[in-house]
Amino acid sequence: MAATRTILTSAPGGDELHRAFDAIRAELDVPGEFPAEALAEAEQAAARAVRVGADLTDLPFITIDPAGAMDLDQAMHLERDGAGGVRVRYAIADVPAFVSPDGPIDAEARRRGQTIYAPDRRTPLHPTRLSEDAASLLPGVERPAFVWDLRVDADGAVRLESLDRAMVRSSARLDYEQVQRDLDAGTADPMLGLLRQVGLARQAQERARGGASLPMPEQEVEGDAEHGYRLVLRPLAPVEDWNAQISLMTGMAAAEVMLGAGVGILRTMPPADERDVARLRRQCAALGVAWGPDQPYGEMLQSLDRTDPRHLAVIHAATSLFRGASYTPFDGAAPEQTRHAALAASYAHVTAPLRRLVDRFGLVVCEAAAAGREVPGWARAALPALPELMRSSDRRAKAVERACTDAVEASVLAPRVGETFAASVVDRSDKGPALVQLVDVPVLAPCSGDDLELGSTLEVRLVEASVERRRVAFEAVGSPAYGR
Repeated sequence: MAATRTILTSAPGGDELHRAFDAIRAELDVPGEFPAEALAEAEQAAARAVRVGADLTDLPFITIDPAGAMDLDQAMHLERDGAGGVRVRYAIADVPAFVSPDGPIDAEARRRGQTIYAPDRRTPLHPTRLSEDAASLLPGVERPAFVWDLRVDADGAVRLESLDRAMVRSSARLDYEQVQRDLDAGTADPMLGLLRQVGLARQAQERARGGASLPMPEQEVEGDAEHGYRLVLRPLAPVEDWNAQISLMTGMAAAEVMLGAGVGILRTMPPADERDVARLRRQCAALGVAWGPDQPYGEMLQSLDRTDPRHLAVIHAATSLFRGASYTPFDGAAPEQTRHAALAASYAHVTAPLRRLVDRFGLVVCEAAAAGREVPGWARAALPALPELMRSSDRRAKAVERACTDAVEASVLAPRVGETFAASVVDRSDKGPALVQLVDVPVLAPCSGDDLELGSTLEVRLVEASVERRRVAFEAVGSPAYGR
């Protein structure tokens, strides 16, 4: 696994940063405390003895999440199916068992849309009495869940056997780093070996379908006020992608259920515009990045090396191919756009109901449709409003994340104003400064200067680092060294 790149943070305490985080939440209208009636409903729901469907508590489900996570949406149990494939039972937290339609929690969840993450705290979609306790698939306790029973053959093809509500019990809460270490050392539980088998098979299926993902470096903020915040450029561990493949194949199965029933809400993305593809081909040619004439762009992107400045410039340019993702509800005829172009498949969000509003409704639609029952009227009636609710919350969540990261970048770099850094030019615009990625520090920032060549490396000087303005800026001080 590639190494994580880190730059030490703000000093412990971080009062200036916390003022910045509070200001960001105020500017972007991030909700604060839950209304009293929503908290009261959560307490009442948590106190009820909830029992649904079959009893699957004898199956040792496991969860795999970031270390310390408490809002656990998904648990899985994998076993060989006797025909060379794998049976995957994927349990998704039964949030509808705790949230009354049109009740106080429902109303507040619609206002919030999704959980909002900031470095110092998260703003949950549901009261934590539910999201981190009664409805969360925590280990050692019985929980209601929607259980997807999926069969994955040796080539990665998936068949949905059933979808039912059931009681489950997680036997272990695992985190990505721990699982990856155990797999690399050969000491992992056999179930995790099956996860690798399914994940690799599904990745091969994705490539065969023509799916595409953008290998953008993952910039994250870690830490806390006591120990200081860190900027981290962290590559995904393989197990994170394999785990994501389980969620993706479930979402694809959900889309097929919805389309078969003639009602639901899909996550869609239009195909990349041919002009954007042609422009990216020209940029690849100019940068000397190989792209075969018959090679799909998704395959080309997966071949790129994020440590090569020319490849990094291509990755940033390729963002133009991944535009227009939206939620598409339908009731009756299937919508004109049913596919998610990056996945090269139809797809729906149903695997994160504790953290994302739309999933609760998708789960209810799918469970009713799979059983041949009418979709509940409250779920059906909500579908047309969900795209705007999710679009608004997506904008807010992304704006909070970007603004908080900008503030941390400024805090970390403030003592280094005037210093020079090696950087790669990853984007150019006629309307403003170039965008550079620092080579040894996980910071992406504007840089002024003349004739900066896309894909080149050069020396840049830090000229501004303002936490209050949440801004970092550089100026070029050395000649570009193309492709160095």
